[in-house]
Amino acid sequence: MVHTGSVETSGINAPRAGARAWFALVVLMLPVLLVSVDNTVLSFALPEIAIDLAPSGAEQLWIIDAYPLVLAGLLVTMGTLGDRFGRRRMLLIGATGFAAVSVLAAFAPTAALLIAARVLLGFFGAMLMPSTLSLLRSIFLNRDQRRMAIAVWASAFSAGAALGPIVGGFLLEHFAWGSVFLIAVPVLIPLLIGAPLLVPESRDPEPGKIDPISIVLSMATMIPVVYAIKSFAVDGPTIVAAGWAALGAVMGVLFVRRQLRATSPMLDMKLFRRGTFSGAILVNLLSVVALVGFLYFVPQHLQLVLGMSPMLAGLALVPGMLAIIVSGLTVVPISRRVPPHLVVPSALVFSVIGYLLVAFTTAGHGPIPLILAFVVLGLGIGAAETISNELILSSAPASKAGAASAVSETAYELGAVLGTAILGGIITAFYRGALAIPHEVPAGAAHTARETLAGAYTTAQQLPEPLGSALWDAAASAFEAGITVTALIGAVLVVLAGVIAAVTLRTPRSQRPVL
Repeated sequence: MVHTGSVETSGINAPRAGARAWFALVVLMLPVLLVSVDNTVLSFALPEIAIDLAPSGAEQLWIIDAYPLVLAGLLVTMGTLGDRFGRRRMLLIGATGFAAVSVLAAFAPTAALLIAARVLLGFFGAMLMPSTLSLLRSIFLNRDQRRMAIAVWASAFSAGAALGPIVGGFLLEHFAWGSVFLIAVPVLIPLLIGAPLLVPESRDPEPGKIDPISIVLSMATMIPVVYAIKSFAVDGPTIVAAGWAALGAVMGVLFVRRQLRATSPMLDMKLFRRGTFSGAILVNLLSVVALVGFLYFVPQHLQLVLGMSPMLAGLALVPGMLAIIVSGLTVVPISRRVPPHLVVPSALVFSVIGYLLVAFTTAGHGPIPLILAFVVLGLGIGAAETISNELILSSAPASKAGAASAVSETAYELGAVLGTAILGGIITAFYRGALAIPHEVPAGAAHTARETLAGAYTTAQQLPEPLGSALWDAAASAFEAGITVTALIGAVLVVLAGVIAAVTLRTPRSQRPVL
């Protein structure tokens, strides 16, 4: 059965889905869980990869960056192609390719081949994410059920992020680094079996012509922008980062102009004129910035400052991830009675409180304040993510669900790199500025210690006592001072998301549920 989306039947009074649809949801959660785990697990394997493959500094960066760069550049293209050729078909092609390339990556004999495998993983990964979210639109026509399905779908992201450090720690304690790639195979095989049986095909009934120039322009927009953000995060404001950002901006202008002039655009720019669509995307992006920024500096504090093992630090984050999941599910019945321009800002108040707890209770305390802060932060993020994703899908025509989902996923990827670049860059800058290195520390060691907290930790271990302890105490103090400032800025970003939600997410009374 193929759902074309030619008639818009989705809404509060649409037919309710049966048990088969919920089994299909379980199948669609598998690639989401996998991609989310993959985003965090590789960082744990990087030290062993560096020892085994001996990559250069540039190759080591590309091992990490190749995947998100290609993924971000192709999301809109793959979402649009899914609308044209079939979203389930794109999902199955992406899953097959992702599983096969994961095996190649696991046994890559050189850094260059591993980078090539990461590029291909980004290519096939871009087929997975828009397909899973857009298929929910055709499976769950009833809006109440769709809200719940999206909440469950979003919980897979949180579960994957929480499982990443735990799975990574377990695998690397018992197996070689290639095991972090091989986990894709047992996850995707049930998808390849279950999707043809449970997930109906859906596509745009009037897809229009393929526009190769628009595809190239979309990639030429996203890849330079994402690379510029990553470059800024590593090296600060440089001419190179500015040049990449300028190139992406120029290509973006050309892409938008072409879409506005085309009779059958790859991405309908009129969607962005809808306040709920644009507002939900911004809320989505800022929520991810707040979450990823938090997850950038908190694990460092838990592992380096408080001395927790990677697996134990991952377990410490589980309560916060559970809070995100519970909040996303709990907000569904609330959203039936409370309009989004009220429920999202109200939920984000919790996230603001979470960041304030980090700012004023982290220094000199154990892990409990951070664990509690993440729980409170997660209550707001979980609700905001569920509502914003549902509004993005509902604001777009059913025939354009793939493109709308791709925009949502692109916002997620941009939010992830911005969270690291903005909040990660701020805490790094304050750390370097506040670090008072003892005069007795040699110049080379002082330079390493000033670069990162991990560098200071390694350097302190190599210095004689009491000089090593003095350096480490200064580094830990500087990092905690940076956390305070960074958390306050994170709270401001969450407030901004709440204001945007209050202004843009007002839905007409005629579109609200009838109770």
